[in-house]
Amino acid sequence: MTVPTATSPAVTAHSGMDRLFRPRAVAVVGASTSPGKLGTVMLEALTRSGSVSAYGINPRANDGVLHPSLQSATDTHGDTIDLAVLCIPAAATPAALEEAAQHGIGAALICSGGFAETGTEGTALQQRIAEISATTGIRVLGPNTSGFFRPGEAVVSFVPTVEHIKAGTVAVVAASGGMNHALSFLLSERGVGVGIGVGLGNCVDVSAIDTIEYLRHDPAISAIALHVESVHDGQRLLAAVRAASAVKPVVAIVVGRSDVSAFSESHTGALATSWRVTRALLAEAGAVVVDSEQQLVDAVAVLSHSRLPACANAGIGLVTAQAGPGLMVLDELQSQGVRIPALTEHTQNRLATLLPPMTYQANPVDTGRPGPTFASVLSATAADPHIDALAVYALAEPDAIDLADTVHASGVHAAVPVVLGIGGPATAITPTADAATRLHVPVLPSPTALATGIRALVHDARLQYLHKPTETPETIPLPALTLPADEAAAKDLLDTLGLSTPARRVCGSRADAHQALTELTLPVAVKILDPTVLHKTDIGGVHLGIRTPADLDAALDILDSLAAPAYLVETMAVPGTDLFLGARRDAVFGPIVVAGLGGTAAEALGDVAIRSHRVTPRAATTMLDDLLCAPLLNGWRGAPALDRAAFGRIVTAIAGYLTDHPEITDIEINPLRQTADGLIALDAVIIASPE
Repeated sequence: MTVPTATSPAVTAHSGMDRLFRPRAVAVVGASTSPGKLGTVMLEALTRSGSVSAYGINPRANDGVLHPSLQSATDTHGDTIDLAVLCIPAAATPAALEEAAQHGIGAALICSGGFAETGTEGTALQQRIAEISATTGIRVLGPNTSGFFRPGEAVVSFVPTVEHIKAGTVAVVAASGGMNHALSFLLSERGVGVGIGVGLGNCVDVSAIDTIEYLRHDPAISAIALHVESVHDGQRLLAAVRAASAVKPVVAIVVGRSDVSAFSESHTGALATSWRVTRALLAEAGAVVVDSEQQLVDAVAVLSHSRLPACANAGIGLVTAQAGPGLMVLDELQSQGVRIPALTEHTQNRLATLLPPMTYQANPVDTGRPGPTFASVLSATAADPHIDALAVYALAEPDAIDLADTVHASGVHAAVPVVLGIGGPATAITPTADAATRLHVPVLPSPTALATGIRALVHDARLQYLHKPTETPETIPLPALTLPADEAAAKDLLDTLGLSTPARRVCGSRADAHQALTELTLPVAVKILDPTVLHKTDIGGVHLGIRTPADLDAALDILDSLAAPAYLVETMAVPGTDLFLGARRDAVFGPIVVAGLGGTAAEALGDVAIRSHRVTPRAATTMLDDLLCAPLLNGWRGAPALDRAAFGRIVTAIAGYLTDHPEITDIEINPLRQTADGLIALDAVIIASPE
């Protein structure tokens, strides 16, 4: 992976965004000479950064330091002002923004709160800001944000300690200014340099989508760390992440595991969307999704330096100088599904000539206390045909070995990605970490951190492999579907889509039902056939195990009491494992597919797999691997194993059908049973759009 430097040439493709994020001259509207005020702090930060011209604007200025207007600053200095930083109350902001646009200023940062996050009056102010931006073309970051920074270049933030953040090549794009700073500080403490940190705030104009699209083209950025609280335009966000992750890694953390929608709304003025849907679809778009800010730091530390090519299941060679920490790394990796393949006999024979006989050498490779052969051990392990990357852990022992020098001497970092884990005091680790960074070899401080970084490396490669659109779905001529559709019509559609359904008869009378009983394989199920009844079992509309005319009459009596317009009589399926599969229109992301184990437990536990309507056939076959209950689908205790290829075909088929038919909001197959003879849909519901 070619890693850009922090001094790469500026991006020039988006002039409006350039004037925001790479300004040459900045005006701080609301600047003051009073210590501690927002405008004062912002102007001081810009002045200290020294890379931009900064001018303070205050209509009451008479001290020769501040300017009374934007016109005064322009006339006095002759600079073209790119960015106006508005540090004034919300009520005064629209007029100041209009003035900035009239003076040809290309972008504005609005720091103050008091907009949509506060209620009706603030929402009206924010709408006015949006109108000014749309009509004049001035780009607006915020409102309600602490700003952005490019360490070593421009600091447009009122947090004074930002100047201590290490410069580098990682972009932080955070929903809030606070999280922008928090993540950037964590990265810097880990030795990972930040190229740009952006706090989006209320996203009246510039959003995560705009910023990701901009950073995708920025050669100074090697990886993007994304913090998500809410999503406004799901499909555009996924498109931006998909395009960016194709050229550089994206690591995402999504807030909302618990119900935080009320606080999120008060924070940014937007309701949080479904946490599970957002996470699943960001991963499908190519982002490595993590659970905590610490995991994000570990993942970015690795992916900003190294990236594997697209690979279904990369093999990791684990070399450890201490068995205990190595066991921790191994346990964590295997629990996350990372493959640690046995080394070939040839490799093990080579290692046997390099290591003491009592050490384990099949993978992991336990070297004992590292010695003169450590570089050769790395080379031999990396050369194994089953190994795609190396994870190396050792305690800092400067008198025994310098891991950075050893990696450099072995040259393995030029052949495969290498990630180091080093334990010890900072005084011992820092020199090695600095030297390793110059080799583009990331260093992590603990066994768990090493495992997290390696998992991100492997997962990124797997996402590239699974979700790259390489196949063109087969076009199937589909019958016209009259809405509302009952279960029989829904199953006719599934038949056409290639999914098996039970043999059945639609019966308009009791006589028809008795005739069906003589024609179908027994036992049969008898159901109410009414497109307005979605939950037939709840009202007594489903009767199973019908074998005799008397059984049938008893069932029909109940259905008649429900005013059944017709009956559905169908052969019962053989036993198997029940799943559910549905396609629906998500309010934020559009058509999505949801699947899981049948029954209520999966819903209660949230154990579902989710994909977008763009899911590839390859990814559809593996989507149920997301489930906690996935082992039950692999032939558990003699049950039939899931036909994953057939499952993948029906997933892409119903996703495509829903996408192509806006008159439908939901398609649900529940249960979808895996039998020894294959998948069969036992019930199906199609819901028409209210329009």
